[in-house]
Amino acid sequence: MFTAGAVLLLAGCQGDTSDGAEAAPSTSSAPAASPAEVSVTPTDGTADVAPTVPLEITVAGGELTSATLTDAAGARIDGAAAPAPEGGDVQLFTPSTPLAYGTTYTFTAVAENADDEPTEAATTFSTVAPGTLSTPSIGPLDGTTVGVGMPIRVYFDEPVADQAAAERNLHVTSSRPTDGVWSWVTSSEVHFRPSTYWPADTQVTLDADLYGVDLGDGVWGEKDRTVSFQVGEKHVSVADAATHTLTVYDSDQVVQTYPMSAGSNENPTHNGAHVVLEKRADITMNSETFGLAVDAPGGYRTDVKWATRISNNGEFVHAAPWSVGQQGSSNVSHGCINLSTERARWFFDFSQPGDVVEVVNSIGGTLSPADGDIYDWAVPWDQWKAGSALQ
Repeated sequence: MFTAGAVLLLAGCQGDTSDGAEAAPSTSSAPAASPAEVSVTPTDGTADVAPTVPLEITVAGGELTSATLTDAAGARIDGAAAPAPEGGDVQLFTPSTPLAYGTTYTFTAVAENADDEPTEAATTFSTVAPGTLSTPSIGPLDGTTVGVGMPIRVYFDEPVADQAAAERNLHVTSSRPTDGVWSWVTSSEVHFRPSTYWPADTQVTLDADLYGVDLGDGVWGEKDRTVSFQVGEKHVSVADAATHTLTVYDSDQVVQTYPMSAGSNENPTHNGAHVVLEKRADITMNSETFGLAVDAPGGYRTDVKWATRISNNGEFVHAAPWSVGQQGSSNVSHGCINLSTERARWFFDFSQPGDVVEVVNSIGGTLSPADGDIYDWAVPWDQWKAGSALQ
């Protein structure tokens, strides 16, 4: 009886197996992770890519581990990937230096799944080779100080077919807030001004981020430019052709009231806000510059001192000792503002480019495109805004 019990007990401890062997412990393993999904943009073989187009990486089911950009010679272009502003699975790769025009690049991205298994995506694309590159001229010049009436002027060397694209990439910032708007004055020239004159003592910066911008008709931006200038003191003068007086304001305070002579009935001064453009201590004025021969009736060639140019149609504030007898009582000039020599020199020394001379009560018309490149303040604000390609 003991022996049998012992055998049963042993059998009970071993479990029920057909051959009397001990059963192996059970084991289980996790399923393999799905491969990461990764794609890159531009797609493979894409041509005529703008060199500023973002390089995009989309990763699902994994994490991005590397992104590599090389040129056609295999040289690596440094850069970094970061999540796109809109979020999601997209990351943007930004090269440390802008891509070149007319160049082939290969872009490769690698992502790993949860098992650290890599998945690679690659694309080879080429950037556009422009027919024409355009770098605009800009005024005011960098580092200058100007008066409150000086607009920002951008002069393209080719007509701009896609004016909206150009305007979107012209960024103005100022130390004092303004409501400034761009307005196209020709197909190749755009100006920026506020609804009223700039605030005095304002720092203004234009970032013309035009590299890689398609301006239309095969014209592309050649490079970026930044120009910063200072708006100085507020100098606004009023030249009243009816009272024959020039009233000079410095920061809204009257500092001088001078007798003057404006344009005659035959050659009236234009009404409107004129902007000081340049100053010439000595200049020879010649009627041939506007098509009237020197020896024709009304023609002239005269040496003038202390000339402050206020438009590109020949209007100046200048010394005119020959008309001192009429200054303060009648208008006898060829369109300029005549002052005595002493007063013209004072105004010359006081003025800076961008100062404003508002001509009022002249029998002449108002400043217009025919009068040169800065007639901006004569344009009503609603009309000015309508000249923006983004309105």
